Amino acid sequence: MEFAKRLNRFGDEIFASLNEKKLEMEKQGREIFNLSIGTPDFVPPKHIVDALVESAKDPDSWKYALRDIPELLDAVCRYYRRRFDVEIAPEQIMSCYGTQEGVGHLALALCDPGDTVLLPDPCYPVFQAGTFLAEAEPWYYPLTKEHGFLPCLSEIPEEVAKRAKMMIVNFPANPVGAIATPELYQELVDWAKKYDVLIIHDNAYSDIIFNGEVGGSFFNTPGAMEVGVEFFSLSKSFNVTGARISFLIGRKDVVDAVKLLRSQIDFGMFLPIQKAAIAALEGSLDTVKNQCGEYERRRDALCQGARAIGWDIPDAKGSMFVWAPIPETYTSSMQFCMDLLDKAGVLCTPGSSFGPHGEGYVRFALVLPPEKIARMLEAVKESGIL
Repeated sequence: MEFAKRLNRFGDEIFASLNEKKLEMEKQGREIFNLSIGTPDFVPPKHIVDALVESAKDPDSWKYALRDIPELLDAVCRYYRRRFDVEIAPEQIMSCYGTQEGVGHLALALCDPGDTVLLPDPCYPVFQAGTFLAEAEPWYYPLTKEHGFLPCLSEIPEEVAKRAKMMIVNFPANPVGAIATPELYQELVDWAKKYDVLIIHDNAYSDIIFNGEVGGSFFNTPGAMEVGVEFFSLSKSFNVTGARISFLIGRKDVVDAVKLLRSQIDFGMFLPIQKAAIAALEGSLDTVKNQCGEYERRRDALCQGARAIGWDIPDAKGSMFVWAPIPETYTSSMQFCMDLLDKAGVLCTPGSSFGPHGEGYVRFALVLPPEKIARMLEAVKESGIL
């Protein structure tokens, strides 16, 4: 049997060989410091868990949901008003099974084969995968150290800008840890209006931002609602990654198009998860703020600790990731990852898996406490890999 040719555009799972090596080392009794996957090690707040459990006790909760319940949409509106000082309407919102699923289906609703989609390089892999599923054509704009790992719109050729249908941006950024300024957001809005390009903003990490900065929404920028949509996720802020709770928010025509696609393939988010989302959106944000401080302590433990042993890793400005240059003695981020695991027991993600401009870097997820990060760096130092 011949399978769909679109599958040829997807490579092998990047963690296969690393995970095989990790399992082998664990059997040998080696300590493994796993900073490869961005799954928070914090627990979800009790009131969120309680809301899900109570709803699950109701037999009616186990029926098809068919829609986002009005209480959930209202809770999202109130949250955006409280957290971002942004006014949105219920009809500008739809739930997704996590931003990964939402981005993965977005281009199917918006793009025809051959349409141009502007993607960051490096970027989270689903940005590219969603484009491929729609048989659209990616055009990669580089995120480089020289530009602070931010997009440089003036370097996008005008002929590319004119034919582009949409552009995906992500701040705070995974994997590079950059944050956008209000000036950059305004430049994006003005540029999108000029070339009639839809901006897709992945806002998964607005609550994990460092050095006294405050994370916001793309819609804090005048005119953004006219040119864009935003994915807003509860996963990292409230430690509910497995529940897959995200929302597509913004321009009603875009949201309606994705709703139409969604209506053909599913029956709505499980009602107990909707109730849990309401509890998260309406509850106290004290744990979210405290957690951000803990992520910053982990960032400092990793970046400052690495510099103390001779590894020049700059401080991430936001997200739960650190973007680290590999030692000059290496030319392959994958080879460095394999050696780092073998010699020091440290598991991270090769930068090449995020795109060509990711080569020369590795990504660390801040999923270990500071004291364990310190022990990890001691293992790196003793290994001699630097």
